[in-house]
Amino acid sequence: MDEEAAGKKRRAADAEMARVLKTKPLNIVSGLDPSSGGIAHWKHGALHDVVQPMADHVIMTYIDTMQPLERRAGKSVAKGVARPGVVTIIPAGTSARWDITGAVDVVQLYLPQATIERISAESGNAPPAELLERTGHLDPISSRLLTTAAEALDGHATLDVMFRQQITDLLATRLLAAHVGAPIVPPTVSGGLSPGVLRRALERLRTASDADVSLAALAADAGLSRFHFCRAFKESTGMPPHAWLRHYRLEQAKAMLCDPSMSVVTVAVALGYASQTAFAAAFKKLTGLSPSQFRRQTI
Repeated sequence: MDEEAAGKKRRAADAEMARVLKTKPLNIVSGLDPSSGGIAHWKHGALHDVVQPMADHVIMTYIDTMQPLERRAGKSVAKGVARPGVVTIIPAGTSARWDITGAVDVVQLYLPQATIERISAESGNAPPAELLERTGHLDPISSRLLTTAAEALDGHATLDVMFRQQITDLLATRLLAAHVGAPIVPPTVSGGLSPGVLRRALERLRTASDADVSLAALAADAGLSRFHFCRAFKESTGMPPHAWLRHYRLEQAKAMLCDPSMSVVTVAVALGYASQTAFAAAFKKLTGLSPSQFRRQTI
């Protein structure tokens, strides 16, 4: 069977995970930008099944879990422990039997191979070696990135998409450095955006519609790759684009909440949140106060 025919038989990662885990995810985010893959949060019970070849790589970490893992592929057996601070990687196109004896709380990233190749090319490197299989492999950096991705999805379309793009690029960079056959060291980048380019980027973040505020659009306007744009933007502002936009929206929210004529629902809608609940959760996470509590303290 040739490679193209084999590729056609690979299942979507989220569909294959739903089949073997025999449940639905607590939360799954995918969509507008296929190169950013998807992020899913699952809680599942014991697993004794064969995971069939998938179209994308699956990178996962664990929350409040301590369970033995066993992966069997032919005569090869890999064992580990599902626990915070470790990652498990299932490369695209691979198949193995998995045995997990108890409950697991897991965050998964579904990462297209095209994303890894893009990040490698943007770093000025040759095509990367194959992604390594990992079973409960200690990597607190990747683990924290994944758990942050699950925690930060707050119901605001622009922020969700931008954050997913950035977290995917960061994870792809980390995988190239720590989880391929021939590790790739990212180049050292110094210097920020020129004043004119930075001014245009900030203006776009302040005023553009959700469809226009993507890393790809911002990077293209700056004449840079996404990889180099994010590094240069952080050098200029002290924070990555999604964090800058989150801070800007928070300041907008505070100003609106100081106007007694605007209800909390109106503020949530004006700022583009999917619901009042999503806005209130995001606001409290950043300030420690609910919107109503903040309003009572400031008016």
